[in-house]
Amino acid sequence: MNDPTRPTFPDRRPDSSAQDPGIVELLGRLTQQGAHLAREQVSLMQAEVREAAQDIKAAVAAIAVAAVIGVAGLGVLLMGIAYYVSRALDDLPLGTTLVGAVTLLVALVLYLSGRKKVGASHLKPERTLETLSDTPAAATGELHHNGAR
Repeated sequence: MNDPTRPTFPDRRPDSSAQDPGIVELLGRLTQQGAHLAREQVSLMQAEVREAAQDIKAAVAAIAVAAVIGVAGLGVLLMGIAYYVSRALDDLPLGTTLVGAVTLLVALVLYLSGRKKVGASHLKPERTLETLSDTPAAATGELHHNGAR
């Protein structure tokens, strides 16, 4: 039942060993491609870190400029308040001294509050250190808490 309109193909298969690379060669290529991919990922990560560092530098510069302008603005505002207090009291030295004293009192309260918060904070990661110290015991199945086994 040969159909003359259908093309015929030879009934032989190509020699796979002659055309296909060996497993060792395939593994070698895979290793090279994996190493190349790892290098590319590291390069991409470095580029992202550099870009983030540039963004942070710009943000820190903007914050620094804002702080300088803010301190200057606060000084001008306090001078204006001192002027109005002095006019209300009809005594320039007393009005200026009162505004300065109130400003220093506010600064002292803010300082003491900040110092108290810093003193109460713990920077040592105690839970993480405890977990790390228990890791070898957990791996051997001899985990114990609070001195009890």
